[in-house]
Amino acid sequence: MGLGSSCPKPFPGDILEFPRNKYFSHFGVYYGERDGVPYVAHLTCRGLYRMRAHTHIHTHNMLQQLTVCLCWYLCVCVGTCFGVDAENKLLLFGRALKSEVKLDPLDLVGKKYKVRNMLDDVHPPRDYYSVVKPVIDDMLGRDVTFDILFHNSEHQATLFRYGIKKSIQIEKVYVRIVPTWKELFEKKKL
Repeated sequence: MGLGSSCPKPFPGDILEFPRNKYFSHFGVYYGERDGVPYVAHLTCRGLYRMRAHTHIHTHNMLQQLTVCLCWYLCVCVGTCFGVDAENKLLLFGRALKSEVKLDPLDLVGKKYKVRNMLDDVHPPRDYYSVVKPVIDDMLGRDVTFDILFHNSEHQATLFRYGIKKSIQIEKVYVRIVPTWKELFEKKKL
């Protein structure tokens, strides 16, 4: 997911990609301005005590790099790796039971971003003012189960814009990891 030209002027309803590292990004939908301040609606975790992973692990094996990167993303960017739900004291991995759609100032979510309306050629975007904005307004503050594989910030952003859940960055991970895992399962090494 190369950045290309960063920080173009977004329009309400645009999906914004905020790169977090080489492999993963955070996503949100540009909401528009309030009192001259641009806002982004995005799925974010809350209420977790978390132990952060070591972020300076180096390896030459591509599968190990992707696994370390996925764990790093879960721990640092998402806050779900080995987290403990603050209210229920549940051990979590890749999930955060206390997540929500929030409306935050654009600069708070990230200084560098790219407009990433990646499915416009395949799925027509829904009308922002009659469909997307009311759905965002209805979702604000509601509990949403975050799941790195099945309901992350990219899934939520595409759900708002297109009415479908899709995460291209997770699909790229699957393409690399699934064949290797399949081979390990067949050899009974995993």
